[in-house]
Amino acid sequence: MAKKNAIEHTGRIVEITPDFTTVEIVVSSACSECHAKGLCGMSEDKEKIIMVPTDPYTVYAVGDEVKVMTKMSMGLKAVWISYVIPLAVLMILILSLSAVIDNEFLRGAVALAGVGVYYFFIWLFRDKLSNEFVFYIE
Repeated sequence: MAKKNAIEHTGRIVEITPDFTTVEIVVSSACSECHAKGLCGMSEDKEKIIMVPTDPYTVYAVGDEVKVMTKMSMGLKAVWISYVIPLAVLMILILSLSAVIDNEFLRGAVALAGVGVYYFFIWLFRDKLSNEFVFYIE
């Protein structure tokens, strides 16, 4: 049963090292439960690899099915970082540049470049962010 304040996925352990346990989870689209998914071609199943810090006091083996969890607040923080803030940057740049730049194409290109710069900084700080987004095995 899922906890109220946690995000949970079922996965399979593919590798165990002293530092990290690698878990593979299959993320299914909403169409995956449909009886006609084989005919439609719209359903998608994606395999994701998650690195979980290895707990030295638990015993797991490669191939074991486990539940990978994280706090709900981490999911909300990820949504803000990856979707909400870039949208705000885009809108602020488009609206503020409309008073300065008359060419719509140039205004759009500069706004998209601003979002690109934002994602570049996210990429630069990926190690710090990966320390904040921690998964654990239940």
